[in-house]
Amino acid sequence: MSLSLRLRLSRLRLAPSPAPSSRTRRAACAGAALAAVLAAAPAAAQQTFKVTTIPEEAATEQIRKFGPITKYLERVLGMKVEFTPVNDYPAAVEAMVNRQVDLVWFGGFTHVQAQLRSGGKIIPIAQREEDSQFRSVFITLADSGIKALTDLKGKQVSFGSQSSTSGHLMPRSFLLQAKLDPEKDFKRVAYSGAHDATIASVVGGRVDAAALDITVWRKFVEDKKVDTAKVVVFFTTPPYYNYNWSVHADMPAALRERVTKALLDLSPATPEGKEILSLNRATKYIPTRVENYKDLETAGRSAGLIK
Repeated sequence: MSLSLRLRLSRLRLAPSPAPSSRTRRAACAGAALAAVLAAAPAAAQQTFKVTTIPEEAATEQIRKFGPITKYLERVLGMKVEFTPVNDYPAAVEAMVNRQVDLVWFGGFTHVQAQLRSGGKIIPIAQREEDSQFRSVFITLADSGIKALTDLKGKQVSFGSQSSTSGHLMPRSFLLQAKLDPEKDFKRVAYSGAHDATIASVVGGRVDAAALDITVWRKFVEDKKVDTAKVVVFFTTPPYYNYNWSVHADMPAALRERVTKALLDLSPATPEGKEILSLNRATKYIPTRVENYKDLETAGRSAGLIK
């Protein structure tokens, strides 16, 4: 190769590239945008759907009860589902109101509290069939001499959590209807924090009587965790609406419909459905609506629990 040819080739290699045309720049921008979308896609696929519940029982029991439904939702929704217990009832309310979780198992009263805190943005999507005719029971030791609500005057009485529907709100409401004011007529009012702890407080003699969720009581009896020769039910309340699965109104409608369908599709005819429903003390899940819980708001205001 001649010296003059080598010089010409060298100048071509060193010469700056021509400025890109507007069409080239647009193509580059489009390519970059597409790359960003593709890069974000795996992250979206890894989105975690978070579930929690009011802590009506010990954390270990919550994890046992809600583990199978978490796995079921993960399979049906096609996304990672995570169950995280919370410390108390108000924490479950705040978690949903602040959208820290996607799905919550609420008691009727905590659902009402979440509705009020959120300005009406909490949507109940399903309830157990049993929750349209729910009841609370009052229990005592068989030899206590307590036979009726009026016998509670001057006694030490325990409720569950202050935010519990079946362990506080509705029992208090029916006590008020019976002309009994817990703060004035009882020797002491206690709050156990959870239904299983409520039973333990009576068994252990720390209180004379207590109120709790009828399904928890029946489960304890069925599992022989309580001796019904020693601990008895002396009053069962009239029925009322209670628990539900709730989501935030900001959840995309398509996802809400998929979650609702997943819950309503659970059937005791399948091994998976039978296990989940049994753990949650349910025969099946049915649709529900906000209007079902309006009476609980009224009861809460009458009892002074909602200002």
